[in-house]
Amino acid sequence: MSQWVILVGRLSDLDNASTPHKIMTSRDYLARPALFGGQRPKIINLCRNTAYQSRGYYASLLAGARGHRVIPSVETMIDLSERKLYENALPELEAALAKAYDRHPLPDGPIHVHFGLAPEPRLDRFAKLLFDWFRAPALEVTLEMRDGVRIKRIGFLSIGKMIEAEKRRFLAALERYTAREWRDARSKTPAKYSFATLFDPKEELPPSSVETLRHWSRIAARIGVEVEPITRRDLPRLANFDALFIRETTSLSNHTYRFARRAVQEGMPVIDDPVSMIRCTNKVYLNELMAANGVAVPRSVMIGGKEDLAKAADELGFPMVLKIPDGSFSRGVKKLETMAALQALAGEWLEDSDLLIAQEYMPTRFDWRVGILGGKPLFAVQYHMAKAHWQIINHDAGGRPMEGGFTAFALADAPAHVLDLGLRGARCIGDGLYGVDLKETDRGVFLIEVNDNPNLEHGVEDAAEKDEVWTRLTRWFVDRLERA
Repeated sequence: MSQWVILVGRLSDLDNASTPHKIMTSRDYLARPALFGGQRPKIINLCRNTAYQSRGYYASLLAGARGHRVIPSVETMIDLSERKLYENALPELEAALAKAYDRHPLPDGPIHVHFGLAPEPRLDRFAKLLFDWFRAPALEVTLEMRDGVRIKRIGFLSIGKMIEAEKRRFLAALERYTAREWRDARSKTPAKYSFATLFDPKEELPPSSVETLRHWSRIAARIGVEVEPITRRDLPRLANFDALFIRETTSLSNHTYRFARRAVQEGMPVIDDPVSMIRCTNKVYLNELMAANGVAVPRSVMIGGKEDLAKAADELGFPMVLKIPDGSFSRGVKKLETMAALQALAGEWLEDSDLLIAQEYMPTRFDWRVGILGGKPLFAVQYHMAKAHWQIINHDAGGRPMEGGFTAFALADAPAHVLDLGLRGARCIGDGLYGVDLKETDRGVFLIEVNDNPNLEHGVEDAAEKDEVWTRLTRWFVDRLERA
């Protein structure tokens, strides 16, 4: 088991007798990069100052570079540096607070949460949720009443500012947190590594079915990897695994993003990583990114208000395609035939999103999907349009969404110019697993979008390359673990 190391700004911040763990100043930690040799200690950073480029900030930053697990991570420090960076967490947190304070007065001062432990039982769920979002030793939450319970501010709580009674509560939480049993996969199972696969058994259109994940598990076992399915309830035990593969439809506003962030904080390789989620989720961003990098995309017009509709009609003509920024599986994408239809739908969607994107309509019999993993092609498939529909999935058919067929290509047989554009698009995003959607027309090949959470279904995407797809996927994780 790796040792725990507690970093403080001043040695007077924490008495050596109060904890069995090694205590050292951030100055000493930063100055001695080879101190722990090949070990991977778990670092708890209690520095008073976590501002950008402070000594506390650099301690967490370099802990990551040294392969040490650390809380809080620099990502958490950045997230909590400005309210606008953590606003996406507030609705869920405020809903938990509303239940806790239903028919009860708010506390006189801010709430202090230590390692996910609450100061009173009714706040247990809120404290756990807060720690899921922002993994830090001590957090201070300031509340206000404004149309119900609202969070005014979330920030780090310095141990140097704790009164004696609170410091005792903090130390008890520290002891409980560091006493957790950390699973050693090598000693408890014949497998060399254990990978968590996040899935939702009730999802209608999952990126991979349960049967597919079982197939991957069999392939991975040959390489010494155990694959275990987990659900959204398993976030507290994520650190027991070596890697995470997310097989739910991802969103920045739900638990999939929290799982990805937690995996990165734990130093685990993860697909999809948080940065890829952020970059791929928004079609407006993707369109700008690809255009800026010289990747061919359909003619597009950004719509920020009703005043932009005439420009879209003039430049694109009808029919045109209107998209909300964060749709998935062809949802939030509509073909419009008239100006009246454009005005009606844009007016409705602009109530929920400040920006929309309009694109020229490109009718094709199929869409290319090129899978890219680690900067190299993984699979190539043509998805055919759903029957009597212009998209590969018809959500308007009533009942279950209707899908078209597919044709899988061996990579050696896929058109080189299609693979090349897929690679160029994926390189703009990162080094993980991506599904690049392309349209091949008489004018050339155009990138439609890059998916951070592409379908990977046994018998479809692997129909041509067979088990090589799953072997390479497993190796991607293993290679990163062995380089750590």
